[in-house]
Amino acid sequence: MLPRRLSRTAMLFGAEKVGRLTSACAAVFGLGGVGAAAAEALARSGVGKLVLVDGDRVEESNLNRQLFALRSTLGLFKTEAASRRIKDIAPECELSLHPVFYLPQSVESEQNDLLLGVDVVIDAIDTVTAKLALFEACRARGIPLLSCMGTGNRADPSQLRLGDVFETQNDPLCRVMRRELRKRGAQHLRCVYSKEPPRKPDGACLAPGDLKNGRTPPSSAAFVPPAAGLLLASAAVRILTGELEP
Repeated sequence: MLPRRLSRTAMLFGAEKVGRLTSACAAVFGLGGVGAAAAEALARSGVGKLVLVDGDRVEESNLNRQLFALRSTLGLFKTEAASRRIKDIAPECELSLHPVFYLPQSVESEQNDLLLGVDVVIDAIDTVTAKLALFEACRARGIPLLSCMGTGNRADPSQLRLGDVFETQNDPLCRVMRRELRKRGAQHLRCVYSKEPPRKPDGACLAPGDLKNGRTPPSSAAFVPPAAGLLLASAAVRILTGELEP
Protein backbone atom coordinates (compact mmCIF):
# COMPACT_ATOMS: atom_id res chain seq x y z
CA MET A 1 0.00 0.00 0.00
CA LEU A 2 1.47 3.34 -1.07
CA PRO A 3 1.55 6.25 1.36
CA ARG A 4 -1.36 8.63 0.82
CA ARG A 5 1.06 11.43 -0.04
CA LEU A 6 1.98 9.53 -3.22
CA SER A 7 -1.60 9.10 -4.47
CA ARG A 8 -1.44 11.99 -6.97
CA THR A 9 1.90 10.74 -8.30
CA ALA A 10 0.43 7.24 -8.66
CA MET A 11 -2.47 8.71 -10.62
CA LEU A 12 0.08 10.03 -13.12
CA PHE A 13 2.51 7.11 -13.40
CA GLY A 14 0.46 4.21 -12.07
CA ALA A 15 0.77 2.47 -8.71
CA GLU A 16 3.14 -0.21 -10.02
CA LYS A 17 5.66 2.32 -11.30
CA VAL A 18 5.51 4.40 -8.12
CA GLY A 19 6.08 1.17 -6.23
CA ARG A 20 9.31 0.80 -8.19
CA LEU A 21 10.34 4.27 -7.03
CA THR A 22 9.89 3.33 -3.38
CA SER A 23 12.40 0.50 -3.89
CA ALA A 24 14.89 2.61 -5.85
CA CYS A 25 18.03 4.47 -4.81
CA ALA A 26 19.13 7.75 -6.37
CA ALA A 27 22.26 9.78 -5.65
CA VAL A 28 22.52 13.55 -5.88
CA PHE A 29 26.02 15.05 -5.98
CA GLY A 30 25.90 18.73 -5.08
CA LEU A 31 23.08 20.30 -3.05
CA GLY A 32 23.12 23.86 -4.33
CA GLY A 33 20.34 25.52 -6.28
CA VAL A 34 20.13 22.65 -8.77
CA GLY A 35 20.80 19.66 -6.54
CA ALA A 36 18.55 20.77 -3.70
CA ALA A 37 15.53 21.04 -6.00
CA ALA A 38 16.37 17.67 -7.58
CA ALA A 39 16.79 15.90 -4.24
CA GLU A 40 13.54 17.28 -2.82
CA ALA A 41 11.61 16.39 -5.99
CA LEU A 42 12.92 12.82 -5.83
CA ALA A 43 11.83 12.52 -2.20
CA ARG A 44 8.40 13.99 -2.96
CA SER A 45 8.07 11.52 -5.88
CA GLY A 46 8.56 8.55 -3.58
CA VAL A 47 12.17 7.46 -4.23
CA GLY A 48 12.92 5.15 -1.32
CA LYS A 49 16.59 5.96 -0.71
CA LEU A 50 18.67 9.03 -1.45
CA VAL A 51 22.44 9.34 -1.29
CA LEU A 52 23.23 13.02 -0.78
CA VAL A 53 26.78 14.32 -1.27
CA ASP A 54 27.99 17.87 -0.60
CA GLY A 55 30.81 19.21 1.56
CA ASP A 56 29.52 22.79 1.78
CA ARG A 57 27.64 24.52 4.57
CA VAL A 58 24.60 26.76 4.10
CA GLU A 59 25.57 30.41 3.64
CA GLU A 60 23.51 33.59 3.52
CA SER A 61 24.31 34.00 -0.19
CA ASN A 62 22.46 30.70 -0.81
CA LEU A 63 19.13 32.11 0.37
CA ASN A 64 18.23 33.53 -3.06
CA ARG A 65 17.88 30.11 -4.74
CA GLN A 66 18.57 27.01 -2.63
CA LEU A 67 15.59 25.14 -1.11
CA PHE A 68 17.52 23.91 1.92
CA ALA A 69 18.89 27.39 2.65
CA LEU A 70 16.80 29.02 5.38
CA ARG A 71 17.62 31.39 8.21
CA SER A 72 17.25 28.41 10.53
CA THR A 73 19.79 26.31 8.58
CA LEU A 74 22.60 28.86 8.14
CA GLY A 75 25.90 27.25 9.09
CA LEU A 76 24.64 23.67 8.81
CA PHE A 77 26.14 21.22 6.37
CA LYS A 78 23.86 21.19 3.33
CA THR A 79 23.42 17.46 3.81
CA GLU A 80 22.04 18.04 7.31
CA ALA A 81 19.78 20.86 6.13
CA ALA A 82 18.53 18.55 3.35
CA SER A 83 17.88 15.75 5.84
CA ARG A 84 15.77 17.96 8.11
CA ARG A 85 13.56 19.17 5.29
CA ILE A 86 13.22 15.84 3.48
CA LYS A 87 12.36 13.99 6.70
CA ASP A 88 9.61 16.56 7.28
CA ILE A 89 8.22 15.70 3.82
CA ALA A 90 8.89 11.96 3.53
CA PRO A 91 9.88 10.44 6.88
CA GLU A 92 10.08 6.96 5.37
CA CYS A 93 12.75 8.05 2.84
CA GLU A 94 16.11 6.49 3.76
CA LEU A 95 18.92 9.03 3.61
CA SER A 96 22.64 8.39 3.29
CA LEU A 97 24.38 11.69 4.06
CA HIS A 98 27.95 12.44 3.00
CA PRO A 99 29.21 15.95 3.91
CA VAL A 100 32.24 15.59 1.62
CA PHE A 101 33.41 16.92 -1.71
CA TYR A 102 33.61 14.38 -4.53
CA LEU A 103 37.26 14.69 -5.48
CA PRO A 104 38.85 13.08 -8.54
CA GLN A 105 41.97 11.96 -6.66
CA SER A 106 39.92 9.88 -4.24
CA VAL A 107 37.38 8.39 -6.66
CA GLU A 108 39.20 5.05 -6.63
CA SER A 109 39.14 4.87 -2.84
CA GLU A 110 36.41 5.28 -0.26
CA GLN A 111 34.31 7.76 -2.23
CA ASN A 112 33.59 5.17 -4.91
CA ASP A 113 31.47 3.39 -2.29
CA LEU A 114 28.99 6.24 -2.60
CA LEU A 115 27.74 4.57 -5.79
CA LEU A 116 27.09 1.13 -4.32
CA GLY A 117 23.47 0.13 -4.82
CA VAL A 118 22.62 3.38 -6.66
CA ASP A 119 20.19 3.10 -9.59
CA VAL A 120 20.58 6.61 -11.05
CA VAL A 121 22.91 9.56 -10.38
CA ILE A 122 22.28 13.28 -10.66
CA ASP A 123 25.39 15.41 -11.08
CA ALA A 124 24.88 18.95 -9.81
CA ILE A 125 28.58 19.56 -9.15
CA ASP A 126 30.24 22.83 -10.16
CA THR A 127 33.76 21.72 -11.10
CA VAL A 128 34.68 20.09 -14.40
CA THR A 129 37.25 17.70 -12.89
CA ALA A 130 34.72 16.32 -10.40
CA LYS A 131 32.01 16.04 -13.09
CA LEU A 132 34.35 14.07 -15.31
CA ALA A 133 35.43 11.80 -12.46
CA LEU A 134 31.80 11.09 -11.61
CA PHE A 135 31.07 10.39 -15.28
CA GLU A 136 33.87 7.85 -15.42
CA ALA A 137 32.82 6.21 -12.15
CA CYS A 138 29.21 5.86 -13.36
CA ARG A 139 30.31 4.58 -16.77
CA ALA A 140 32.48 1.92 -15.11
CA ARG A 141 29.54 0.75 -13.02
CA GLY A 142 26.87 1.07 -15.71
CA ILE A 143 24.84 3.57 -13.68
CA PRO A 144 22.69 6.10 -15.60
CA LEU A 145 24.03 9.62 -15.08
CA LEU A 146 22.19 12.91 -15.55
CA SER A 147 24.51 15.90 -15.53
CA CYS A 148 23.68 19.58 -15.12
CA MET A 149 25.53 22.12 -17.19
CA GLY A 150 25.66 25.87 -16.51
CA THR A 151 22.65 27.51 -14.84
CA GLY A 152 24.40 30.59 -13.44
CA ASN A 153 24.32 33.97 -15.20
CA ARG A 154 20.93 33.15 -16.74
CA ALA A 155 17.43 34.49 -16.12
CA ASP A 156 15.04 32.48 -18.34
CA PRO A 157 14.13 28.97 -17.13
CA SER A 158 12.02 28.36 -20.26
CA GLN A 159 15.27 27.97 -22.22
CA LEU A 160 16.39 24.93 -20.21
CA ARG A 161 16.46 21.64 -22.12
CA LEU A 162 17.11 17.96 -21.46
CA GLY A 163 19.41 16.63 -24.17
CA ASP A 164 22.89 15.45 -25.05
CA VAL A 165 25.93 17.54 -24.18
CA PHE A 166 27.26 16.96 -27.71
CA GLU A 167 24.24 18.79 -29.17
CA THR A 168 24.42 21.92 -26.99
CA GLN A 169 25.15 25.57 -27.77
CA ASN A 170 25.78 28.82 -25.85
CA ASP A 171 27.26 27.06 -22.81
CA PRO A 172 30.99 27.41 -22.07
CA LEU A 173 30.80 24.52 -19.58
CA CYS A 174 29.32 22.25 -22.26
CA ARG A 175 32.16 23.19 -24.60
CA VAL A 176 34.76 22.12 -22.05
CA MET A 177 32.86 18.95 -21.17
CA ARG A 178 32.59 17.93 -24.83
CA ARG A 179 36.31 18.35 -25.32
CA GLU A 180 37.21 16.37 -22.21
CA LEU A 181 34.64 13.64 -22.85
CA ARG A 182 36.02 13.09 -26.36
CA LYS A 183 39.48 12.56 -24.83
CA ARG A 184 37.89 9.77 -22.78
CA GLY A 185 36.25 8.17 -25.78
CA ALA A 186 32.76 9.26 -24.77
CA GLN A 187 30.18 10.28 -27.36
CA HIS A 188 27.11 10.76 -25.17
CA LEU A 189 26.15 12.40 -21.89
CA ARG A 190 22.53 13.21 -21.06
CA CYS A 191 22.34 16.61 -19.45
CA VAL A 192 20.21 19.61 -18.64
CA TYR A 193 21.50 22.76 -20.30
CA SER A 194 20.32 26.26 -21.18
CA LYS A 195 20.01 27.70 -24.68
CA GLU A 196 20.19 31.19 -23.17
CA PRO A 197 23.55 32.93 -23.65
CA PRO A 198 25.07 33.63 -20.22
CA ARG A 199 25.11 37.20 -18.96
CA LYS A 200 28.21 38.90 -17.59
CA PRO A 201 27.88 39.11 -13.79
CA ASP A 202 28.27 42.47 -12.06
CA GLY A 203 30.88 41.77 -9.40
CA ALA A 204 30.40 45.25 -7.89
CA CYS A 205 27.25 43.95 -6.18
CA LEU A 206 29.23 41.52 -4.01
CA ALA A 207 30.56 42.01 -0.53
CA PRO A 208 34.27 41.15 -0.14
CA GLY A 209 33.36 37.96 1.75
CA ASP A 210 31.29 36.71 -1.18
CA LEU A 211 34.29 36.22 -3.45
CA LYS A 212 35.23 32.57 -4.05
CA ASN A 213 39.01 32.14 -3.82
CA GLY A 214 39.30 35.79 -4.83
CA ARG A 215 37.14 35.29 -7.91
CA THR A 216 33.64 36.51 -8.73
CA PRO A 217 31.15 33.62 -8.49
CA PRO A 218 28.39 33.18 -11.10
CA SER A 219 25.28 35.31 -10.69
CA SER A 220 22.04 33.44 -10.04
CA ALA A 221 18.33 33.82 -9.39
CA ALA A 222 15.54 31.86 -7.73
CA PHE A 223 14.16 30.38 -10.94
CA VAL A 224 16.82 28.88 -13.24
CA PRO A 225 18.86 26.53 -10.98
CA PRO A 226 15.79 25.01 -9.26
CA ALA A 227 14.05 24.59 -12.63
CA ALA A 228 17.10 22.69 -13.87
CA GLY A 229 16.94 20.51 -10.77
CA LEU A 230 13.31 19.68 -11.46
CA LEU A 231 14.14 18.70 -15.04
CA LEU A 232 16.87 16.40 -13.77
CA ALA A 233 14.53 14.85 -11.20
CA SER A 234 11.88 14.31 -13.87
CA ALA A 235 14.36 12.46 -16.06
CA ALA A 236 15.58 10.38 -13.10
CA VAL A 237 12.04 9.39 -12.13
CA ARG A 238 11.21 8.45 -15.71
CA ILE A 239 14.37 6.32 -15.92
CA LEU A 240 13.52 4.57 -12.65
CA THR A 241 9.95 3.87 -13.79
CA GLY A 242 11.06 2.60 -17.19
CA GLU A 243 9.52 5.47 -19.15
CA LEU A 244 12.88 6.86 -20.32
CA GLU A 245 15.79 4.86 -21.68
CA PRO A 246 18.85 5.12 -19.40
